Amino acid sequence: MAEMLVRDKSPLPLQAGKRPSDRTMEELLAAGVINMDKPMGPTSHQATAWVRDILNVEKIGHGGTLDPKVSGVLPVATGRAVRALSLTLRADKEYICLMRLHRDKSEEAIRRVMDTFVGRIYQTPPVRSAVKRQLRVRTIHALEVLEISGRDVLFRVDCDAGTYIRTLCVDIGDALAVGASMEDLRRTRSGNMTEDDAFTLQDIKDAYVEWKEEGDDAWLRRIVKPFEVLFDPLPKVMVKDSAVDAICHGADLAAVGVHKVDASVEKEAMVALMTAKGEAIGVGSAKMTADEMVRAKEGVAVSTDRVFMPAGTYPRMW
Repeated sequence: MAEMLVRDKSPLPLQAGKRPSDRTMEELLAAGVINMDKPMGPTSHQATAWVRDILNVEKIGHGGTLDPKVSGVLPVATGRAVRALSLTLRADKEYICLMRLHRDKSEEAIRRVMDTFVGRIYQTPPVRSAVKRQLRVRTIHALEVLEISGRDVLFRVDCDAGTYIRTLCVDIGDALAVGASMEDLRRTRSGNMTEDDAFTLQDIKDAYVEWKEEGDDAWLRRIVKPFEVLFDPLPKVMVKDSAVDAICHGADLAAVGVHKVDASVEKEAMVALMTAKGEAIGVGSAKMTADEMVRAKEGVAVSTDRVFMPAGTYPRMW
């Protein structure tokens, strides 16, 4: 857990809000997140629509599209949580990929060339992509060859969001001067969501039926997480209860409204604004370092960018 600097040791608590773990199942579905193990075959949009129908919710969305032939971790959000899905688009990803070379090459040469792709790389999105085709810089944090069998190369890659693995395979093939293509791909991690904690469509269906027909929501609670999990990768600024509603109405967070702050916060960093109960209020840009937030007598600590908590959740104190 990150070290927190305390500005006010005993802020006045208000009888408002609720710890995410205390929410009812209905409240979780109104703003929840599911780590879905998308099967190979359907589009991400279709798989997400099936979840919508299973859970009987009106609003749903997914973060970070997977091609129909790709399986693995697909973050899905319901209700108010859909607006916060953009946070997952910034998160690093991990994939297991099967690449096929078009001609023979020695194992030593394959490993040597693939090692050179760790670090900053330049990519042009493929023709069939949802973004503009222009040269982009991405970072490969790790690239591990797991197995080589003839022309088939199985590898794990840890990379920036927005890295095209199909393009990476083509570029590796070009660097080897034999050509290569992606044969199979599975996303094993998106931010802090991993395949070990992912649930299949059948899991979701069975858990929902168990809740509705038997009144037992234990399984579904393991599947539908409070949408605060989307904020886990961000440094936190804990807000006094008395300042929460002002932020919900779009106000910036003044230094005097800070309760605690992650010691790692630097100026201009994106931060999550949280209540003392662990509820997500919104995100903003830090205008002070953590030390400055704790010591400042006045001034704006965080400029509010987006608010996710409904106004009126906490009483108006301004």
